[in-house]
Amino acid sequence: MFVTCAAGTDKGIVRSLNEDFHLMRVNRGVFVVADGMGGHAAGEVASEMAVQIIDDTLGEFRALPDVEVAGRLFQAIQSANGAIFRRTLVEQEKKGMGTTTTVLVLFPKRYLIGQVGDSRAYVLRQGRLQQITRDHSYVQEQVDAGLLTPEQARTHPYGNVITRCVGSNEEVVPDIYFGALETGDVVLLASDGLTGMLEDDQLARILSEQSDPEAWIRKMIADANRRGGLDNITAIVVRVDSVEGPAGNGTEPGA
Repeated sequence: MFVTCAAGTDKGIVRSLNEDFHLMRVNRGVFVVADGMGGHAAGEVASEMAVQIIDDTLGEFRALPDVEVAGRLFQAIQSANGAIFRRTLVEQEKKGMGTTTTVLVLFPKRYLIGQVGDSRAYVLRQGRLQQITRDHSYVQEQVDAGLLTPEQARTHPYGNVITRCVGSNEEVVPDIYFGALETGDVVLLASDGLTGMLEDDQLARILSEQSDPEAWIRKMIADANRRGGLDNITAIVVRVDSVEGPAGNGTEPGA
């Protein structure tokens, strides 16, 4: 599979620190976005720990069946959770830190996603943007229960309250998603600093422009900041140029 990809991060307009962390291992087909929480010297520690532990634990998986890779991804996220949680127990200033984590693994003609928190994964296909992941958040639970509409959820005062994250408890259960990919698909991973500022239709318009992933990233971050930039903004875009051939051909990895 031939892909072109890009990543970008920005602290936004309001925050003084960037607690997001991201990783692209293009040759391996591994992409991660993490949005840390816990304040100075904590949130950014949690997000970086999660990304690095997941990357290390996944290791080489090309020869493995899909179900084994899914199990390894599940375990990698749980390993990151355990390491972060243990650190909160021994370092007082790190108490309460945690992070969202959304991981994309590419295979020929398909993807695997592991997710905890409210950093999202989307797939754009033929101009239609579909949110693949489901937020682990208070407002999403209210929407699922029929107590809030999606429109009300976007402006709810508890919109940033997440119900599941990596590192805040001794154990965590990530959600795992499989899906097929087609030539021309665009995969977006994003922290809520982007998705909280831009509506899905705005994201779809940007990702449908006749341009490239680097330009799309710059445009999304700039638009999120113009709309307030209330949180750190991080995004990774992977465009599937062809589903034929080996995975990982495209731009250089970035972190």
